[in-house]
Amino acid sequence: MTQLARLVFIAFTLLRFGVDDIALSGVRQRWVRVLARIAMVGRRFNEPRGVRLRRALERLGPIFVKFGQVLSTRRDLLPLDVADELARLQDRVPPFPSAESIALVERAFGQRIGDIFASFDAEPVASASIAQVHFATLHGGREVAVKVLRPGMLAAIEGDLALLHRLAGWIERASVDGKRLKPREVVAEFDSYLHDELDLVREAANATQLRRNMAGLALVEVPEMVWDLCTPSVMVMQRMHGVPISQTERLRAAAVDLKKLARDGVTIFFTQVFRDGFFHADMHPGNIQVSLEPATFGRYIALDFGIVGTLTDKDRDYLAQNFTAFFRRDYKRVAELHIESGWVPPATRIDALESAIRTVCEPLFDRPLKDISLGQVLLRLFQTSRRFHVEIQPQLVLLQKTLLNVEGLGRQLDPELDLWRTAKPFLERWMNEQIGWAGLVERLKDEAPRYAQLLPELPRLLHAALQPKSDAAAMQALLEEQRRTNRLLRAALWVALGFVAGLLIAQAIARFAPMLR
Repeated sequence: MTQLARLVFIAFTLLRFGVDDIALSGVRQRWVRVLARIAMVGRRFNEPRGVRLRRALERLGPIFVKFGQVLSTRRDLLPLDVADELARLQDRVPPFPSAESIALVERAFGQRIGDIFASFDAEPVASASIAQVHFATLHGGREVAVKVLRPGMLAAIEGDLALLHRLAGWIERASVDGKRLKPREVVAEFDSYLHDELDLVREAANATQLRRNMAGLALVEVPEMVWDLCTPSVMVMQRMHGVPISQTERLRAAAVDLKKLARDGVTIFFTQVFRDGFFHADMHPGNIQVSLEPATFGRYIALDFGIVGTLTDKDRDYLAQNFTAFFRRDYKRVAELHIESGWVPPATRIDALESAIRTVCEPLFDRPLKDISLGQVLLRLFQTSRRFHVEIQPQLVLLQKTLLNVEGLGRQLDPELDLWRTAKPFLERWMNEQIGWAGLVERLKDEAPRYAQLLPELPRLLHAALQPKSDAAAMQALLEEQRRTNRLLRAALWVALGFVAGLLIAQAIARFAPMLR
């Protein structure tokens, strides 16, 4: 009954703000336009369409606000007036009362606000769908930012998630593409990420991990957490001084190289994904600033670490091989990788899948982003995936979303940016490190502690195996010793084979790498 009431509220809200009129305004089918006109009878809207859409999403709650945040980065897919208005959802969601925010901080620490901070700005500096941020100063003089979770968030989100879970089940049963698209697994992933975002201690831990990973890159700054003042509902961190990345005119006036900034964003993304397997997965413009401080001039400042993505070694290796084959226009290898990974049925014809992938991807090359309609590309990819029964991989949903964010940022900073050409050298270098001599040495280092325990036992095991045994117990002991010896010998053999294979691979890479570029 509660979910039915929520559905009614969603439908009423969409009708109230005329979202149906906005969605159907570009539809060409005559009968759809006739229905839209009938639905508009008796309704008049004084506000612009972008304002109405933003207000509807705000009214519907955090899940819908996040959807609007993602849409706002896609200026190539949306009219500019709508994109500009949705951009307000990134950090200008209406705040909750300051008195309530102060009460939440005092309740979290069990102290009065004056005992915790030397000063606390009651007016929030940013307000988003999940939390809002206030500036403050600690008693020692250190400037900090205080993030406070919105009250009542858990109940609101769980209600909408329960509805999404039910809708996903309906879609999976009723739709021809339901099982292939795995809607229930995708919603389960979204559920997990949103609940993680509601725990600010987890967010602080994410920020600390990213700060450690990015320390040597010199391209991005991550705030330091004040761990003594971090709780599940309140998080205190180093205050960062930067300019929102959406203020391109201000950045240009400060002599920031926007083209380099666009390239750096691609490098940061691919470093986090392929080197670390741990990436910031909420990179909309509201969470990204640029430093103008002399020591860190032109670097990104990352904020809001509630949603991060992780990839296994297998996922990273598969993606890297796909990207590398894609950049080399080796569509046959892309098709083979889809079959090897189990994403498509094993009986799929490689030549047919190769041809379909070539048709979709070839127009992307040698063209700047401003000349590419990603909406059309995604539509054609969907049609191709439907034809070949490609299964959606839920663990990669966040990666796909973040790639869209990165591309949106790149388009905003440098419309001439060629995302694929910028990323290609990085991926080729990463692949060489994985399969070349350096990668072999690193893997041997990882396995060294294991073999260091086994190798000293080898002489004793060989001696025991050669000694004659007479009784059954001795025979059993001999068999056990032989089993251990065989395991050890196999391990030593694999080490030797790996060493030789590494040498051969390193030589092959050194010989043929120039031909592959």
